[in-house]
Amino acid sequence: MSRAETELERRLEQQLLSRTALGVFRLNGQFLAESERLARPAGLTAAWWQVLGAVLTGPLSVSGIARHMGITRQSVQRIADLLVEKKLAEYVPNPAHRRAKLLRPTDEGRAAIARINPGHARLADRLAVELGEDGLHDTVRALERLARAMEAIAMDGAEDSTPG
Repeated sequence: MSRAETELERRLEQQLLSRTALGVFRLNGQFLAESERLARPAGLTAAWWQVLGAVLTGPLSVSGIARHMGITRQSVQRIADLLVEKKLAEYVPNPAHRRAKLLRPTDEGRAAIARINPGHARLADRLAVELGEDGLHDTVRALERLARAMEAIAMDGAEDSTPG
């Protein structure tokens, strides 16, 4: 392959990366707006819903929630404290770590999430109609693959910056 072809291929890859990033940023904004719309009638915000949703299947530490969601521990801590204050979640002892308590939803928190479910189901149905069921599955697989690739790159970057 010639140098010009290599440079052209590199520019194309950069353009594809830019289009992907811009598309993800746009989707993030669209999902946040839709999440706010769905969560509002249940007395939640999108961020509160996101944190409560992370602990529906079992309690997690604040840092565990942050890792799972890909956001900072400080952001999750602030939201978790608000959820506890509003009696939507509670802290429980963590058998693995005395200081890092676990967050779990209260019955009131679970009820708030349940109030979101009908609108969430309608949105899922509408997306399935727009994309087709196979298209929706393909979209999920592509986003999960992209997330894994970005995690691998981030891990490589962390290893590259470790003093040796």
